[in-house]
Amino acid sequence: MLSTYYTVKKEVENQFVIQKSRFIGYVKRAESEEEAQAFIHQIKKKHHDATHNCSAYMIGGNNQIQKANDDGEPSGTAGVPILEVLKKRDLKDTVIVVTRYFGGIKLGAGGLIRAYGSSASLAIETAGVVERRLMNGFSVTVDYSMLGKLENELRNSDHVLESIHYLEKVEFIVYVRDGFEESFLDWVTNLTSDTALVTHKGSAYVEIDV
Repeated sequence: MLSTYYTVKKEVENQFVIQKSRFIGYVKRAESEEEAQAFIHQIKKKHHDATHNCSAYMIGGNNQIQKANDDGEPSGTAGVPILEVLKKRDLKDTVIVVTRYFGGIKLGAGGLIRAYGSSASLAIETAGVVERRLMNGFSVTVDYSMLGKLENELRNSDHVLESIHYLEKVEFIVYVRDGFEESFLDWVTNLTSDTALVTHKGSAYVEIDV
């Protein structure tokens, strides 16, 4: 598993017009080729009357699956520019579809490359990018007398405070970067005068806005 990678935050669509041609960009997170293909099929069905529905996706930790489709546009002027945007941003598990409604004015190869690349970039900017970081989860349980102090210190630290559970005692669910587990345990011990009950909860990907 990768220790960290980047992908889009959410599924979005946006559009703009160039020389009377309307370009509609769609982006979505897809963790398999089947999921990416299903999304492309969904957009093609939605815009069955469009001139073109061009697409690209990059799947896998090592970007082992990379596909681009020009859908009738001149070779290399649509799918490849979209894929290049994904590569440049190093976005994994991401699929983009750009739908075009032709407006009657030809853009030329260079114009098409710029239009499809711009549409892909705009879709990504609209969706937002997150870093998915593999971190170690911990449950930290303390008395209510430690609630304010520990919460404040956690929120001002490099650790990720996922949630707080108000039970008989207070439980904090915290994620810690790989390699910082021992220093985190020492930090909690000192902060709580060794009164906290700390339990390791395994590792998981935590999403951090970029």
